Amino acid sequence: MSDIKEHLAFQFDIEDPECGGIFYVEVKEGQLYVEPYEYYDRDAKFIAAPDTFLKISEGKVDPVAAFMAQKLKVEGNIDKALRLKEIIDLKKKQEKDEKKDQEKAEKAAKTTKSCKATKAAKTEKTPKTTKTPKTTKTAKTTETAKTTKTAKTTKTAKE
Repeated sequence: MSDIKEHLAFQFDIEDPECGGIFYVEVKEGQLYVEPYEYYDRDAKFIAAPDTFLKISEGKVDPVAAFMAQKLKVEGNIDKALRLKEIIDLKKKQEKDEKKDQEKAEKAAKTTKSCKATKAAKTEKTPKTTKTPKTTKTAKTTETAKTTKTAKTTKTAKE
């Protein structure tokens, strides 16, 4: 609501025998306040059934269209009453922006998590190599020759 700098005060009369009531909404210094009682120093008064107010607040019904269809009655300063639509539109935009930001954050978190998992998988698959000392071919041949010669000598001695 910080985009709205002027003072606005609206009273809402909910017409319903079972769940009707009165509350007011005030925009003051860019902040939105809602109070559950009558406000006598109001700019405009809106009168409607609960389902009409609900649809207007959810953005499903335009308040001007509801007024034209006689589902919403307005008393008081009509110019200021028209600001209700602006407030609802600002709120919808704010919610949409918050949803986008949340989706971006979730996507970034998934990407980061995926990158970490991929990196961990690569680390697990690639064993660390350690250098083993190389034996020369000559040393192996000499050792094998000695073993063979000793084995033959032992065999000959036994016979």
